[in-house]
Amino acid sequence: MIKTGLFFGSFNPVHIGHLAIANYMVEFTDIDQVWFVVSGQNPLKKRKSLLADYHRLALVKEAIDDDHRFKASDVELKLPKPSYTIDTITYLKEKYPEREFVIIMGSDGLTTFDKWKNYKLLEKSVCRYVYPRPGVDLQSFDNYPNCIFTNAPMIDISSSFIRESIKNKKDVRFFLHEKVYKYISEMHFFEK
Repeated sequence: MIKTGLFFGSFNPVHIGHLAIANYMVEFTDIDQVWFVVSGQNPLKKRKSLLADYHRLALVKEAIDDDHRFKASDVELKLPKPSYTIDTITYLKEKYPEREFVIIMGSDGLTTFDKWKNYKLLEKSVCRYVYPRPGVDLQSFDNYPNCIFTNAPMIDISSSFIRESIKNKKDVRFFLHEKVYKYISEMHFFEK
């Protein structure tokens, strides 16, 4: 079985924090490959300033380049909206029986996990690899089932920070993969 970490996100845009977490997971855990699952619309988030699906997918492809450890996945863009993790996992398990899927998520995601569709079933059927996020005390989640808490570096960068910085005419080139920065600059994304 190929252990495959599913890193869900809007990736609006993908940034070095995402890449560092994915890199950590394949190098310091037993995960063999990380799939960046570009989400269409998270039912728990507002849609404001979300780039078109194909742009966000293209940005992820630019960011991971030809690194065989990573894959850009458009599976959620093809499934019915809104995207529910349980549906995506069910679909992927049927399509790729040779893979063991796990979820890669920030500790902040645990605070709302009980709002996810069929979260109890998800909790039982899929292991979650949790990385630390600022402002979340991991000790409060000690009794969470089927979680592996990692020592990934805490990276306090968010896509909203990137978008706001670009809007305010700040130079964010070192927060983004070089190709992602070029794509965003050429397309004038997030400038207004």
